[in-house]
Amino acid sequence: MSQTLSFPVPSALGSLDAYISAANRFPLLSEAEEKDYARRLRADGDVEAARALVLSHLRLVIAVARGYLGYGLPHADLIQEGNVGLMKAVKRFDPERGVRLVSFAIHWIKAEIHEYILRNWRLVKIATTKAQRKLFFNLRSLKSSLATLNADEVQVVAKQLGVKPEEVVEMETRITGGDVSLEASSDDDDERFAPIAYLADLRDEPSQALERKQTARLQDEGLKGALANLDARSRRIVERRWLTEGEAATLHELAAEYGVSAERIRQIEVKAMQKMKGHLAAAM
Repeated sequence: MSQTLSFPVPSALGSLDAYISAANRFPLLSEAEEKDYARRLRADGDVEAARALVLSHLRLVIAVARGYLGYGLPHADLIQEGNVGLMKAVKRFDPERGVRLVSFAIHWIKAEIHEYILRNWRLVKIATTKAQRKLFFNLRSLKSSLATLNADEVQVVAKQLGVKPEEVVEMETRITGGDVSLEASSDDDDERFAPIAYLADLRDEPSQALERKQTARLQDEGLKGALANLDARSRRIVERRWLTEGEAATLHELAAEYGVSAERIRQIEVKAMQKMKGHLAAAM
């Protein structure tokens, strides 16, 4: 035990190779030593016991982190996140369950590394639910190349993972889609093609919203005024033909109501609409 505690803690300020070399020099604990340290930690909160458990498993974190280098993230950062998972595992480890710390810790180490990858691999999160996260990592490991899966391959992967084919297609699209900067690059002379130039939405801009509200009010007031200038029959015909919330009345229905021909109703309608347009134009 004292031999383990005598080793210096690897410094994160040195090179990665030096850290890995130092971590690999820590001796592995026997099952008896591991149980003794774990019991001291659980019973007395012994910090030195926790330190011994962590240091003896640093090589495990390095090995696990190495398996995630394909995501293009720094190896040192992956190791650091894995170490956080290792410390969480040590804190929760129960030596009386008959399981070695290495088997218990690997799940916590992977969980922290997974979270780090999902937070940093894309600007926009590509997997938010537990099922999506599982699909994200399993899909990358099952793909034999960087090429897009064809229909048959999608079916095979979906069957292997127990998910729907469309879920596989959606996740692959998220994985292969890159981030796009909204702003134009500093050396770009033509900013018109930067997404920020054509993704702007002015519908909720205050002045635009106020203008729409004023326009709607003026149109409503103008329409009411134009209708008020019509005689009762003309107003009813326009309302039944154009302003009803239900099904609009036909010329023949109105003709039957007023006892005239459909052509006469059409003439009244045309004259009323012309009069209303004149009123609205004058009001504007």
